[in-house]
Amino acid sequence: MQPYIAIAIGGILGCWARYAMTNLVQSICGRDFPYATLSINIVACFLMGFLFFATLERMTISPVLRIGILTGFIGGFSTFSTFAMETLLLAEQGDTGKGVLYVVLSVVLGLLATFGGAFLARNL
Repeated sequence: MQPYIAIAIGGILGCWARYAMTNLVQSICGRDFPYATLSINIVACFLMGFLFFATLERMTISPVLRIGILTGFIGGFSTFSTFAMETLLLAEQGDTGKGVLYVVLSVVLGLLATFGGAFLARNL
């Protein structure tokens, strides 16, 4: 039962963090391009890469706390389903170039952020 509680708490915190970051990024960058979702996905990828390996190889935390952070918080914070919907909407609105740019940036920057997080966790 403890893992489910940890995931639920982490998920709530992750969703709140996502909502706050969405509002912040949209207030700065506007809504013409899905900058908020893109930045959230990049941060989530970095956090996953960093925390996955940091909590596996460098720090000792309980398995329940680890699953609460990785599955709950990052799962609640990450926005892949929103990314997919926004890509579809860009395509349907005729913004194919923006849609392709969004997919490429999300995948490439997401992978770089994940590798960067893992690198830092292993080398700090």
